[in-house]
Amino acid sequence: MTLRLAFCLLAGLITAGAASAQTTATFIAASTVDLENPHDLKLSPDGKYLFVSDVGNNRVAILDPETLALIDQFGADHQSGTHDVDFDAEGRAYVADTHNGRVTIYAMTGTKAKLVGELKERLSGPEGVLVHPNGRVYVAGAWSGNVVAYKDGKIVKELKGLSSPHDLERTPGGDIWLSDAGNDRMLLLSPDLEIKREWKGAPYDFDGVRYQDVLPDGTVIAADKNNHQVKFIAGDGRVLLVLGSGSAGKGPGLFTTPEGIEVRGNTLWVSDSGNDRIVKYTFTVE
Repeated sequence: MTLRLAFCLLAGLITAGAASAQTTATFIAASTVDLENPHDLKLSPDGKYLFVSDVGNNRVAILDPETLALIDQFGADHQSGTHDVDFDAEGRAYVADTHNGRVTIYAMTGTKAKLVGELKERLSGPEGVLVHPNGRVYVAGAWSGNVVAYKDGKIVKELKGLSSPHDLERTPGGDIWLSDAGNDRMLLLSPDLEIKREWKGAPYDFDGVRYQDVLPDGTVIAADKNNHQVKFIAGDGRVLLVLGSGSAGKGPGLFTTPEGIEVRGNTLWVSDSGNDRIVKYTFTVE
């Protein structure tokens, strides 16, 4: 039995096969709020709110992470094609305002946002943003095929030659996982944007891998969009669990072009983008 496809679905419980029997995920709930093609999502620093990049509505939708009910929203009057959100140590929100070719920066007071700045130099179609503890802001230009690192608003590093790069997420050691979607691979980058590792081909078989999150033990949970799957991959590269049948669907353990991933503790939120909803799971990785 292979690691990649060994799983079963029963009453909302999804579990890997014999090769990784201790990795499981259980469906909890799905949102009913009006979303259109939601992409990446991020919990606020205090954990009270789930910020959702609501692409089709050109806004950030703010949900209750427990009930998935809509609490507030912002950006619809000036954003276009909102794709990603991250926060800095002061609680400012950085939003990939993709179709406007920039990252917008907001001072947040609860759920209220005030636009205070932007990053846009050497970017086209930014779809991923990461605020790193090293003081740099990393932005993936999906249309410009690059990752740009800013510090104090100035470019300090750049990685070129990518194809539709998307999400950037920090590892526990400070390196960065990048979803290089158009090349169907994930790259582990140093903070100076040097390529340290590549996940491509078997056993991952990515097809348009998009957004992701990284657990404290280094496990990566990635949305493999065109395979309609969510994949759990150990830091050493072993595929632990695959959620999704490989075909578009709707229901426990099924997705249609999933995009966004967010984790807190043993709770997983996924933007089931093609179904215009957010779904919530609990999981164990042992």
